[in-house]
Amino acid sequence: MTTLPVGYESYWMLSAAGAPRPPLPPDSRTEVDVAVVGGGMAGLSVAWELARAGRSVAVLESDRLAAGVTGHTTAKVSALHGLAYSWLRANLGADQARHYAASQQQAVEHVAAVAAGLGVDCELERVPAHTYVESAEHEDEVREEAAAAAEAGLAASYVTDTGLPFPVRGAVRVEDQAQFHPRKYLLALADDIQRHGGLLYERTRVVGLDEGEPCVVTAENGAQVAARDVVVATHYPVFDRALLFSRLQPRRELILSAVLPVRDDPGGTYLSPERGTRSVRTAPYPFGTGRRLLIVTGETFTPGTPGIGAVAARYERLAAWTYERFPRARLAHRWATQDNETTDRVPYIGRFHAAAQHAYVATGFGGWGMTSGVLAGQLLAAYITEAEPPPWARLYDPVRLRPADGPALLRLQSAVAGRFVGDRLRPSHVDSVDEIPPGTGALVRVRGRRCAVHRTPEGELRALSPRCTHLGCLVRFNDAETAWECPCHGSRFGTDGSVIQGPATRPLERRDLGED
Repeated sequence: MTTLPVGYESYWMLSAAGAPRPPLPPDSRTEVDVAVVGGGMAGLSVAWELARAGRSVAVLESDRLAAGVTGHTTAKVSALHGLAYSWLRANLGADQARHYAASQQQAVEHVAAVAAGLGVDCELERVPAHTYVESAEHEDEVREEAAAAAEAGLAASYVTDTGLPFPVRGAVRVEDQAQFHPRKYLLALADDIQRHGGLLYERTRVVGLDEGEPCVVTAENGAQVAARDVVVATHYPVFDRALLFSRLQPRRELILSAVLPVRDDPGGTYLSPERGTRSVRTAPYPFGTGRRLLIVTGETFTPGTPGIGAVAARYERLAAWTYERFPRARLAHRWATQDNETTDRVPYIGRFHAAAQHAYVATGFGGWGMTSGVLAGQLLAAYITEAEPPPWARLYDPVRLRPADGPALLRLQSAVAGRFVGDRLRPSHVDSVDEIPPGTGALVRVRGRRCAVHRTPEGELRALSPRCTHLGCLVRFNDAETAWECPCHGSRFGTDGSVIQGPATRPLERRDLGED
């Protein structure tokens, strides 16, 4: 068994703490031009664009700024997204593939320009991006992707030699991509938003949205923000009026970092769709010379994967792969991230729903939130300021419905229905609380009522309702991260029932194991 890092801490969070911002005062009322719900890459990007355009802005973040998905990303700033362009060309057409490439590459350049303009040292490095395969079975796929990406306008080529310390069968290589420290970049944006009069609030969970004139968002502490326009940029929309939950597939992915001799740096970003995906990049390592930080991602799965030890086993597989491919690496950190895939693989950025006049959404980044979050900021700022939208705007319209959506939409809803119904047909996941080992959790029926029960390492039992407060699916326990997760839409809860990640906004109800 591989020795894994003990804790679960993102390197980005550890290396850029950031000054705390206050919560929105309880029962207060604030008036601004635009309220932005969510303080990650998309939320802070749109707030920055609007503040620079002279709009008054308030950002409301349920936790810490740039600490959710953005604080746990791999931070690749790339227009090469796996095998996206061959799929886009085949399913949406060559013109849409070109729009996708133009918008994503424009976002790469925008990050570099903003970082330079603000004078922020966010460890931005311009590097080539690669999608590679090791087996002959998938060689034609990367050849096709290289051709499709080049046709779409990227500086793409097919190669067989890379900087990786192991041979590949073939790879797509795209020049002039980037990697950076996401929190150092976004904390600089936050400071600049404040310099331009913007308001930033942390520990402020929004639970209500009234799309009146003005719009009003309400926090769980009773505070309200009135604004002409509202942007919902909460990773997974916390309001269901657009029914986007029916077109979003949540996925979770594990991340390891390791200290690596600089001579072993592969010199770029790499992704392989094989073996449950494997993604590699490096970053500057500030502790000692001659070393880099290797960041390895993979083991993609739906949140709430059942089975005691399931997530821990995935970490072991990822660690074993890291040591096999980079034998001089030494593991330093581990963490996990989460994102949502849309049914046509293109993010939803624009009007929240068909009748929306002043409510906008940005979601469904499919693991590529650095560029998609940046272009969301540019696009939504254009809509709100009534500027001319870019030519690729309609590609991202959330109200769209394309023929390519159909099969994926049916598969997604069938899977959700199967989980919703199937979990209720099972009598329990264990027969008794006595079967739950210390440090783990399971669903168990107690006195005729199903409970989500966690046993602490010290042996204390904590019982909760297993019904996710979003739409009622039954949660499952993530043993590695000690959290309850909803397999339907990705909500995550602490062992005390508190909300870790939406779309849920209300905690799981606590239960007394001694009750009848």
